[in-house]
Amino acid sequence: VFLVHLKNNELKLRPTTFTNESCYLPPLRHPAVTTLSDCSDGEVVQYLIHGGKTPNNEVSQKLYIISMASNINKKITLCCTEKDLVGDIPEARYGHSINVVHSRGKKAVVIFGGRSYVPFNQRTTEKWNSVVDCQPFIYLIDLQFGCSTMHAIKEIQDGLSFHVSISRNDTVYIIGGHSLENNIRSPNIYKINVDLLLGSPAITCSVLQSHLSFSSSIVTSTCPDEFFIVGGYESDSQKKMTSHKVFVREDDIQIEEAEATDWKGEIKHSKT
Repeated sequence: VFLVHLKNNELKLRPTTFTNESCYLPPLRHPAVTTLSDCSDGEVVQYLIHGGKTPNNEVSQKLYIISMASNINKKITLCCTEKDLVGDIPEARYGHSINVVHSRGKKAVVIFGGRSYVPFNQRTTEKWNSVVDCQPFIYLIDLQFGCSTMHAIKEIQDGLSFHVSISRNDTVYIIGGHSLENNIRSPNIYKINVDLLLGSPAITCSVLQSHLSFSSSIVTSTCPDEFFIVGGYESDSQKKMTSHKVFVREDDIQIEEAEATDWKGEIKHSKT
């Protein structure tokens, strides 16, 4: 794990150390990552990491929480713990998303999408290591107690992987992504609203239309209500060379194409 510092247009990486009490955090490919912020000032207090592929090509179902243990003389020490889950535990997966929503003074973790290996009882010799999209269920996790509940959404019938997700207050927007079963990159935007009612949460989903269809892109926040989407694929052989700005206002989302990026040759012509 490295700390990334951008100063005067120079990117600097600084390695970190973990406390002796930290659990082992394997190098993971395609995990779902999000931040947990202090609502009062927006400062990041923890990082949540779920799933991903391990070095021996197994798929993880673990949820890790990383927090800063100390910051002495600019040397930052991190603490990593594994969160035990109970209830409807999300199956091992990669290429999915994780977000934090806030509702009625409470917060919950939302996990959606991803891929996993074909279950053992369904494997054949020819398709032993085949992957499939996970069922399109919404998982809500109470971080305090580790309780996970599974919710089916009638508006989302197909599995979705390698999408981007944006959360604001009690809403998560699922944008882009690839469906293995249909081999499509849908232009739909799924707006998922989470109402953390006492006893049983209520989840509603609206389907919005977009002119974008892509997968494997990166999304980052440029300010609380504005985001930037870059990279990815428009098809199996066509990279997404355009970048987009996303504006989230109250109950609305808008996407605009950003100023054209002058990509270097190694990016334009590489296969991945």
